[in-house]
Amino acid sequence: QVQVVESGGGLVQTGGSLRLSCTASGLAFGHYAMGWFRQAPGKEREGVSCIGWVGSDTSYADSVKGRFTISRDNAKNTLYLQMNNLKPADTATYYCATGKQFYDSYFTCQNPRAYISYWGQGTQVTVSS
Repeated sequence: QVQVVESGGGLVQTGGSLRLSCTASGLAFGHYAMGWFRQAPGKEREGVSCIGWVGSDTSYADSVKGRFTISRDNAKNTLYLQMNNLKPADTATYYCATGKQFYDSYFTCQNPRAYISYWGQGTQVTVSS
């Protein structure tokens, strides 16, 4: 049974930083593409950043490039999202998700309906102005 659990959300002021963590169990973590997605009230869920099973393969939404960094620690079955210079527009519920085995980052983020297998419960990030 696959379980995906996020942590690290919270309330931060504009310009602040947060680091989200996601632990996935019940699968060979290092074989899977992984991703962070977010959904703000009244908006569709969007891909924020994804990482391929090869950790050097990463993708970012244009809105977060240069501010967010995705990384993975396969020994700990953990995915991270370092978020710097946060803006009120980053306020959303952030979801961690598992992609497909031996897959890349780009399509994982671009087409979650096809390439995401399991979702976490979400963690709230609120950026105050």
